[in-house]
Amino acid sequence: MSEPISPDHDARAVPLAPAVVSPVPEPELPLLHDRTYSVRAYRLSATEMMIRGQVQDQKPAGLYVASDPNPLTVHHMVVDIVVVVPSMEITSAEVLMEVHPHTGCPTISNHYESLVGLSIARGFTHKVRELFGGPRGCTHTTALLQAMAPVAVQTIWSMMAAARDEGSTPVAKPLPVNPTDEQVRERFAFNLNTCHVWDENGPVIESIKNGEEMEPPLWITKRFTELGLDPAEWQSTMSGRAGKD
Repeated sequence: MSEPISPDHDARAVPLAPAVVSPVPEPELPLLHDRTYSVRAYRLSATEMMIRGQVQDQKPAGLYVASDPNPLTVHHMVVDIVVVVPSMEITSAEVLMEVHPHTGCPTISNHYESLVGLSIARGFTHKVRELFGGPRGCTHTTALLQAMAPVAVQTIWSMMAAARDEGSTPVAKPLPVNPTDEQVRERFAFNLNTCHVWDENGPVIESIKNGEEMEPPLWITKRFTELGLDPAEWQSTMSGRAGKD
């Protein structure tokens, strides 16, 4: 389990991820505000992950205080949640408001313990708005939670990879060679209909139903090629089909 966030915990000791480097050049305009999200997933055990999210808002140097040479942090919220796989149930939730504008801001932190027992996958965004929207929560923390949910779902694949590396039981049931529609739906429950590629009536799901291997992600193909490896190795270990080594 994660160590609880205490009032003495300094979340700033855990650096936020660097700003995304975009191929699109920055506009040559005066900067007014910079918001950064950082979401990281950690493996606690073969069946548990911890998701740590941080949101930080900064004002550029000299904007609020003309003589100040440094950016001014106006919000910094940290959320730690523990999630069990494959159910994706939240078993622990802690919020720390490291930097906030009002003395009363932290009084809402304990309300986020209401996350415990929820699935971070099924209907999560709607439930978060219902529980913490508007005056029922902190707008910045609530926005952060909505950014954390997709990372938790993405991490299922990483949990599977780690389980295979150590010979543990996979977190999801493997597919037979010729799966039924229900078996495919159960296996990819957290992916189905999340985007156009994972359309349950689209070509990716159709190929899986037909017993074909999943196409390796483009980033796997690129990296395997750079390393002189065969991308088919990824297919054999991550296809999720029974009988694969």
